[in-house]
Amino acid sequence: MSKITVDTIEPSTGTTVTLGGSGDTLSVPSGVTLNVASGGTITNSGSMSGFGKVLQVVSTTKTDTFSTTSSTFVDLTGLSLNITPSSSSNKILIYFNFESNTVETANQVMSRLMRDATAIGVGDVAGSRTQTTTGMHGSTTASIISSHAAHFLDSPSTTSSITYKVQVRCSVNGQTGYISRTQTDVDNANYSRSIATITAMEIQG
Repeated sequence: MSKITVDTIEPSTGTTVTLGGSGDTLSVPSGVTLNVASGGTITNSGSMSGFGKVLQVVSTTKTDTFSTTSSTFVDLTGLSLNITPSSSSNKILIYFNFESNTVETANQVMSRLMRDATAIGVGDVAGSRTQTTTGMHGSTTASIISSHAAHFLDSPSTTSSITYKVQVRCSVNGQTGYISRTQTDVDNANYSRSIATITAMEIQG
């Protein structure tokens, strides 16, 4: 096996260097790093494996409370973030979680994940049922605390800035749904205040 040792390879004409021929395999030994300098680009016109690298992480934590009597979806104030994909072929993995509390027979707190003005990660259309990402359904007059958590792998196909956010609704008779607090919110250690979070990760495509 022959070996060529050089510091720099440049094309003799034009701006393209071809490594190997059709059917060849170019191996990168263990411990070798391929470094793409700032402003450099790796393009793919064929098939490539080994992707899935996390390129960036954006996260928002909401520490205050929220409540609504709306029977239609409204923004859960403060639970949103912006992320700009570096390539239109990359995906965005979104996580969110929060706690809700309500008290009323058959009252509900529902949520849906939004990409800008588009609902994503929701259930199928089924008659008059509401398409949601998460939901709870109260069946007693007791105070019910529910955990809402979901993750969704989105393919936005853009390099423009995207806003991901969570919307909620409280569906019965003008009753109130509470986020990150209990319904009575009594000032003693038996009553909680919790956080709500949303996180987006850009995954290399």
